[in-house]
Amino acid sequence: MGYLDEEAFPPRYNIAPTQPVATVRLDHGARRFALVRWGLVPSWVKDPKSFSLLINARSETAAEKPSFRAAMRYRRCLFPASGFYEWRRGPNKQKQPYWISPKDGGVLAFAGLWETWSDRDGGEIDSGCILTTAANDTLAQIHDRMPVIIDPAEFARWLEAGDNPPGAVADLLRPAPDDLLEAIPVGPRVNTARNDDPLLQEQVVVPDG
Repeated sequence: MGYLDEEAFPPRYNIAPTQPVATVRLDHGARRFALVRWGLVPSWVKDPKSFSLLINARSETAAEKPSFRAAMRYRRCLFPASGFYEWRRGPNKQKQPYWISPKDGGVLAFAGLWETWSDRDGGEIDSGCILTTAANDTLAQIHDRMPVIIDPAEFARWLEAGDNPPGAVADLLRPAPDDLLEAIPVGPRVNTARNDDPLLQEQVVVPDG
């Protein structure tokens, strides 16, 4: 992605809400690596512990919602990832997890927002969330939503919020091309946050029915 000052961040295979997650954002015109808490905390929140966990934001309404409006205007970022998990609800309300990643490998960049929350003693928490949009045809059979994926050619336009207000980037908030991603069924170990290893992404056979 061409960002600078990347810190040591070991590979992660199962990041859960409230855990640190890698982001890229602009800092004085340069792209910088930053770890943030996954789960946006708007600056006006009095007590993060009593505030709802905002891990995602609907891209269609983020520019108007009080929790996301300021970040959408001034603090946009990218979440680099090799893929993501999604769950399909099957018979008897059972949920089958899928690992969704680029067909050709490589890294995706999810559209994100970030905020800094400060307490009375001057302590700060950087936090963020991922923008979602309607699922494309490839993923619609699994879930009705998916992360907004920003094409590398549009990184600058997305990150340069000062020059590009929400209306100027609305066209980027769309489903990914149908041929970009593939989804493979994986085992139930991914449902436990303490499991964090490459075996989580191994394909499994899903029983018929």
